[in-house]
Amino acid sequence: MLNKIAVLLVMFALGIVSTITVQAESPPTVAVLPANEGVVVSSIDTTGYTYIELSNNGKSFWIAAPSTKVKNGDHLRFVESMSMHNFTSKTLNRTFDRLIFVTSTQVKVNP
Repeated sequence: MLNKIAVLLVMFALGIVSTITVQAESPPTVAVLPANEGVVVSSIDTTGYTYIELSNNGKSFWIAAPSTKVKNGDHLRFVESMSMHNFTSKTLNRTFDRLIFVTSTQVKVNP
């Protein structure tokens, strides 16, 4: 082992080994999702509606869909009907900065 190090040092000194290239692993690529998709962060079921918090490209937002069974981590696609700002849900006693009302949702299956 010591002989190998000595040989490398001599080769480096003589210019035989001029550079050592170290390749770092590139960071994993993050898929860019379309605006009508997201990953489920949380959900709240009420009569007739499911409020779903989604994350898309580092931003989170809420949608209101007809009653839907989802779980955290699901990749969801939705069809937007309309968007409302400062929407107050009397059922939840909560005001959403922005709430997107959707007509349908689909859980996408990743290959």
